[in-house]
Amino acid sequence: MDILDRLLGHDAWTTSRLLDQSETLSDAQLDQRFDLGWGSVRATFEHIIDNMETWTDLMNGRVPRELPGPPQHWRTLAGLRARLDAVAPELAELARRVQREGRQDELWTDVLDDPPTQKTYGGAIVHVITHSMHHRSQLIHMLKQLGVENVLEGDVLSWENAGREGLRAIPGRCPRGEGVLSGDCTG
Repeated sequence: MDILDRLLGHDAWTTSRLLDQSETLSDAQLDQRFDLGWGSVRATFEHIIDNMETWTDLMNGRVPRELPGPPQHWRTLAGLRARLDAVAPELAELARRVQREGRQDELWTDVLDDPPTQKTYGGAIVHVITHSMHHRSQLIHMLKQLGVENVLEGDVLSWENAGREGLRAIPGRCPRGEGVLSGDCTG
């Protein structure tokens, strides 16, 4: 396991565990306003996952995805989890391909910037991961304020100490493609 595996695994696992810890919250608590970041637990999860989707799509040369069906579905914890389960392996595959091909310093154009801006793949991939951690720290604070017990710390060593459960969260690294984020990794 290399550093990229650790960063990707920690990123996916920690966001997934925080979603788990949010399951005890009511809709009112998920939407309770905080003077922090995106203002609520739900909005912060949406922002983290939307950011992962948008940047992954842009770096893959695609138009940012439009989610099918009613938008309110994708705002539920189940919808957010489905989005995370879809995008985490996509981001991981992109990051590994860029690393494998030695393209970390290669430029791509972010067409959502006005005017469009060139960025390196390596910088953008690291940005997505560190951006998520920044907002997860806000989630951790909000969950504690809402009375959620035993909120995880969210650090890489906690992920690593989770052992096989944490290793399942390395997108695309389970044998035979099993258990991308939450399934059984038997290898």
